[in-house]
Order: sequence, then structure tokens, then C-alpha cells
Amino acid sequence: MRAFCFLLVFSCMPSPALAEPIDFTRFNLVDLSHNYNANTIYWPTERTGFELESESFGMSDGGYFYSANRFSTPEHGGTHLDAPVHFAEQGWSLDEIPIDRFFGSAIVIDVSAKVNTKRDYRLSVTDVEQFEKVHGRIGAGTMVLMRTDYSRLWTDRSKYLGSDKIGDASDLHFPGFGEAAAQLLIQDRQVKAIGIDTASIDYGQSKDFIVHRIAGKHNILGFENLTDLEQLSPVGSSLIALPMKIGGGSGGPLRIIALVPK
Repeated sequence: MRAFCFLLVFSCMPSPALAEPIDFTRFNLVDLSHNYNANTIYWPTERTGFELESESFGMSDGGYFYSANRFSTPEHGGTHLDAPVHFAEQGWSLDEIPIDRFFGSAIVIDVSAKVNTKRDYRLSVTDVEQFEKVHGRIGAGTMVLMRTDYSRLWTDRSKYLGSDKIGDASDLHFPGFGEAAAQLLIQDRQVKAIGIDTASIDYGQSKDFIVHRIAGKHNILGFENLTDLEQLSPVGSSLIALPMKIGGGSGGPLRIIALVPK
């Protein structure tokens, strides 16, 4: 968390207190979020996608320009956050998640070479242990991102999901976290979030969504449909992951950015 502490340090000057300036010149800021638009990818069983309706765009009667839109979206599509209640009845809903869960230090486990030959690849305990041999033990409170480079397929729904069938999620093929690796990261390493640049933290052929269930049981956040993970180093980056605050929500649109030290 040291790389992120500068956001939380305040001056000890007499009242009124002044926050110390944030030196963003020390970081490259990377947006890990896809745009929301008519081409946003949703789970195949969703009945609708993202819709943006213009209510006003032009000069008003008062002589000034005015623009306003109405939008609608399912919770789970595009770059979004899975709240624990998505798969755990007693888990936090989106508005109940403590604010400190939305930021922290990040590590990136790169399996992009392995998924090239195996679309249904699942992150393994061996992958985690090999990462730790090089970079050290994953610390408690870390956000773990699994890099597959599937975000490069975002504009092709069939290639991204492994299927273009609408209303049928039985034939999806894309990588995700494995059950044993998820248990290791969540229960033993005590990470606070896991994320991936595919449509789900569970791999495409999952029928029991066990990784979602493990994460939800332990109030762990899930980030899905991330992009540009190749711009992050394996260690050293920090994340700010702020979802829309939907009361009672099981998930919602996410704007997530990485602060990568220069």
C-alpha cells in the first residue's frame, strides 16, 4: 500500500487543514476501462445492453447550449465490478462495500502466452507460486489482476466470448481464475480483490461459478472486462476502482485506473 499512501496523507498545518499536493507527474495513469456504448459486451443471457437516449442537444430557449441523456444498462456488462452479493446472499451489496476496498496496490499475473493455445485456461496454484518466486509473496490487501490479453478481442464478440449465441451461455470459451488458485489468493494470501480482462473471473465453461462463490463468501470484489493490463508491470502499480453506487446493487459499471510509477 506504500505506493498509494500519498493520497491519504494530509498536512498538519493549523486549521483550515490543507491537503498535500498529489504529484501525478511521478506516475503514468492508465485507464483500465472500456467505453460503454452500443457495442459493449454483456453476458449472452442479458435481454438488453447499453442504451443511451438523447433528451436534449442544442441551443435552449434561454440562448445557451444544453445537452442531457438518459441511459440504461444491466449491472453485469462492460468493465464492471461484481459485488459480493452477486453470488453470496449475505455478501455486501454495491453500496455496502467499504470505501477502502476500492483502492490498493496491484499485482499482475501474466498468463497471456498460455491462453493462446488453451481458451479455457484457468489460473493455477503453480502460476501463483511461480509469480511469487520472482516477485515475492503476495501481501494481504493486494488487488490481483490476471492478464490474458483478451481485451484485444473486445471488438469481436464471438472471439471475445468464444461464442456469438444470443441467449445461450452454454458454449462460452475464455480464461478465468481456477478454484484452487482463488482459494489460495483469497483465503491464504487474503487479497481484497481479483480482476481479469475477460468477461468473468470464472472461466467460460464454468457451470457452478465457484470462483464467484468463493469471492462472494469472503466479501472479495471482482473486476471484469478490464483492458490495457499490458501497460502495468507485474508489481508496483496502485489501483483506484470506483463503481457506480447502486443501492442494493449486485454489481455495476466501473471506472478503474492504475497509477504506474514512472
